[in-house]
Amino acid sequence: MDIEALIPHRDRMKLINDVLDINADTAVTSSLVSDQWPLCRGSSVDPLVLIEIVAQTAAVHISWKKGADRGVGGGGWLVGIKNADFFLDRIPLQTVLITTVKNLYSAENYNVLEGTVTAGTDILGRIQIQVFRSEPD
Repeated sequence: MDIEALIPHRDRMKLINDVLDINADTAVTSSLVSDQWPLCRGSSVDPLVLIEIVAQTAAVHISWKKGADRGVGGGGWLVGIKNADFFLDRIPLQTVLITTVKNLYSAENYNVLEGTVTAGTDILGRIQIQVFRSEPD
């Protein structure tokens, strides 16, 4: 799946490497923590970056459902954080992160989604976001 057809992020801000699974209710992505990522300091990154990974996975899910991978995308995004819980202080470089985002509620261009980020069997964060998507002109 072409991630760049689904999200506008490029270069250092594109944090998702692969879409592992996607269906009407959920999206699962993988990411490899890199020293090129925002919030990298030394040999680790701040867990605040998990919010962006959940937002990008949510964008993949919503765009896929809207048909952006078939040239139907566009519009802008406004994301709000409803809740964020982090379960570690730093994430080491080269950690493989698996992010699962589930749509909790949607109405027209508004969605509430919950994302869980894991590394192996460890839950690193659980983030709930709300997304408003404007339609292209």
